[in-house]
Amino acid sequence: MLIIPAIDLKDGQCVRLRQGVMDDSTVFSDDPVAVATRWVEAGCRRLHLVDLNGAFAGEPVNGDVVSAIAASYPELPVQIGGGIRTLETIELYLRAGVSYVIIGTLAVKEPAFVAEACKTFPGRIIVGLDAKDGLVATDGWAEVSSVRATDLAKQLESDGVAAIVYTDIARDGMMQGVNVEATVAMARASSIPVIASGGITNLDDIRALNAVAHEGICGAITGRAIYEGTLDVAEAQRLCDGEA
Repeated sequence: MLIIPAIDLKDGQCVRLRQGVMDDSTVFSDDPVAVATRWVEAGCRRLHLVDLNGAFAGEPVNGDVVSAIAASYPELPVQIGGGIRTLETIELYLRAGVSYVIIGTLAVKEPAFVAEACKTFPGRIIVGLDAKDGLVATDGWAEVSSVRATDLAKQLESDGVAAIVYTDIARDGMMQGVNVEATVAMARASSIPVIASGGITNLDDIRALNAVAHEGICGAITGRAIYEGTLDVAEAQRLCDGEA
């Protein structure tokens, strides 16, 4: 299981939100490339970038920062989400050196777009399913749909999605522990590998996820915990490698 540091971008800065609320953000750095360097030097094997402004705008806003990080570490897989609503945007990111793009809102509102994107860019499309009480949220978590996250995962199975990033919104940025039960349910819902996100606080959360990784959980995204020092990236990855 991969430990994947998150770099959330807002107005060109690296921030963390609580439960996705844009007005409840903590700025951790005004130099996201330096932040990426920190996690690369800690031994991470993938980075998770989110264009928070883009998620609300419906188009890339922090694309220059994303491109700068990808260019700085061309050998490191980088995945980006937030505001990806067109094939042109996907192509721009892939040309900039990004390895995977994450489709969120359109996976709910226009499922055919996911199939088209997977066909056009095979192996490069991840779907972000952000859930509140099991229901998928969209538009930067501003809206909650009537679609169950596990049902949508089943529908996506035949499209060729590379992975699902599953986030429990209630836990995100709250440092209250990961929702292992919901993550396992998501992994069991389809054959698509699942990346856990939201609420990871310390090594106990990593141990709990790693213990059920065989269910189909291939990674864990962590943000606030590694910025506030309650989780060490290198130690967490060592644990996963040692118990894999």
